[in-house]
Amino acid sequence: MRRLLYFFLIAAFGIAFAQEPPNPYDLKVAVTRAGDCFQVNASYEVPINVCEAFAFIADYEGIKSLPGVVDSKVLSRSGNKVKVTRLLEDRILFIPFEMRSELEYIEFPNKALLFERISGGAKYYKGSWRLLPEKDFTTFKCDAQVEPNSLVPSAVIEFFIKNVLRRQFESMAELASLKKSASTKPCR
Repeated sequence: MRRLLYFFLIAAFGIAFAQEPPNPYDLKVAVTRAGDCFQVNASYEVPINVCEAFAFIADYEGIKSLPGVVDSKVLSRSGNKVKVTRLLEDRILFIPFEMRSELEYIEFPNKALLFERISGGAKYYKGSWRLLPEKDFTTFKCDAQVEPNSLVPSAVIEFFIKNVLRRQFESMAELASLKKSASTKPCR
């Protein structure tokens, strides 16, 4: 009995002191719900300069390598406005779903990217990317509001959003870190 108690105490201390593996990008994702809408706030840090960071978030067609993104094409460019069509595919539980949407982006080079749903996909989708340059890295900060257009219960959608977004932001941070250029060009 004494050995069993001793083993239990060692296991309990091991669990108490076990830590989650370090997050190399200081990824933070928060999803809150207000009625049928969800507020998404996320940020991560990548060791690239602000020019490389902006080139990464403004690569609308390069986003196809992210989980769930099947297709993304630039439809038009006019000044600092860009229209993009996007096709997403994923699963909620075992139910496959597909979401096609058209988005408009407004670019503020090396500072921010505003986006808004024009058609398709969710009932409402609007937000921004902000870039916060530091000495050795750039912080990517995303704030968005989304109101899904679905018959799936809100609790299921909330679970899906929280888990899929974390995975997508992790993938984005990893891809952005690979964009580090060999030459250091000054920002335009």
